[in-house]
Amino acid sequence: MKLYSIETGNFKLDGGAMFGVVPKTLWERTNPADEKNNIDMAARSLLIETNDRLILIDTGLGNKQSERFFSYYDLWGNHDMDNSLQAHGFHRDEITDVFLTHLHFDHCGGAIQKSKKGHFEPAFKNAQFWSNKAHWKWATVPNAREKASFLIENIQPIAESGQLMFVEDHPNDLPFEVLFFDGHTEKQMLPKITYQGQTIVFAADLIPTAGHLPIPYVMGYDTRPLLTLDEKERFLQTALENNYLLFLEHDPYHELISLKSTPKGVRHHQTHTLKDYFGS
Repeated sequence: MKLYSIETGNFKLDGGAMFGVVPKTLWERTNPADEKNNIDMAARSLLIETNDRLILIDTGLGNKQSERFFSYYDLWGNHDMDNSLQAHGFHRDEITDVFLTHLHFDHCGGAIQKSKKGHFEPAFKNAQFWSNKAHWKWATVPNAREKASFLIENIQPIAESGQLMFVEDHPNDLPFEVLFFDGHTEKQMLPKITYQGQTIVFAADLIPTAGHLPIPYVMGYDTRPLLTLDEKERFLQTALENNYLLFLEHDPYHELISLKSTPKGVRHHQTHTLKDYFGS
């Protein structure tokens, strides 16, 4: 097995929304805001290469939405999916599996593209797309709070493609364990990967940035914030006790982090990249 960090693009989100009830004077210490109160965000995917598969975890925002849509998110930087894959010697047509932690647009938007005729179609034509039944139902009949994040053009084409797979129907078909969390959205899935004797957890929106490690630092986007508090506390204690590394999807400045115990709780210890930590 080999792991590769895939940078699909950077954007910005409102810092207040990203930290909920936490005062700006506290969260801005780790995530400084610009003049519009927005903070820098990444859409970082993880590529897993095995003997016969290339598994991509999440796909970023993609590029099919309108200019008006993207204007809300202040895109910045020059990363994109194809160039990042190419830098590691891969092409999107080689991807065998796309594992979607959940179906919010910044995690699955890149799974679907517009064809030359203007139709929506899978951006990874040879891949299976992985979700789970409870989250799929949650996303396809969305509540009012999440409706703007569950976009039909991202979800319906996957269903119509015939490439949709549910993890519970194939419990042994992925080379990693799947951890489920319900605070952010129903049945968000976090891959727990054993790699070169080390455990790496793809943190998705349980811990979007290193600045979200303190237990009360919960996003305003979370549908069940009190549940997130409990899930984070239990997860971080387990991660600390077992020396997990966290692969951060949304932190543009911290790709892979280790943890330490402090009087205030579990905190960020060191920042790494996959390449510098594992030497590949």
